[in-house]
Amino acid sequence: MDPEMQARLPRIGLLLAAAMALGSCESPAVSQSNFETRYFAARGALEDGSYARASRAYSSLVPTSGPLAVRIKLELAHSELRRGAFAEAAAIAGEVAQATNGTSRSAALAVRGTALHELAVAQLSDGDAAAAKTSLQSAHAALDEQLKNDPDLDPLGAMAGRRAMIAARLARL
Repeated sequence: MDPEMQARLPRIGLLLAAAMALGSCESPAVSQSNFETRYFAARGALEDGSYARASRAYSSLVPTSGPLAVRIKLELAHSELRRGAFAEAAAIAGEVAQATNGTSRSAALAVRGTALHELAVAQLSDGDAAAAKTSLQSAHAALDEQLKNDPDLDPLGAMAGRRAMIAARLARL
């Protein structure tokens, strides 16, 4: 079995189990197959760089995601971030962070902090320093909490580096 397929097996198993738990009028096999197909289409669009298509696909999955809601919403937030919809990405990730704790909260805070930082850059470009400062302060707080609670989510220091850039920008505002 190739390494890519081996990497997907745990995810496929989780999806199959979760899809079976979803309540629906359809038979479990039909629901499971439909959800799994739609999930892999959304994931494929994200990986292929079709971020608007990925966002639409993930959005359509959220209402039926059941126990996978946190993961689906995080992937939706990530696709919004990648397509440049920074405010939307920050809002979705913020909702996930508010509703979760532990590593799920930290993952959501990382997406939220990144999205808010990118939003602040756009706000500064548009000449809105006041809005940018607010976004930067929120981004810094999100990344600060993420790094404090789950430093293992930043093994290469990218989030720490982003937090330092945010701090430097805040010092200049």
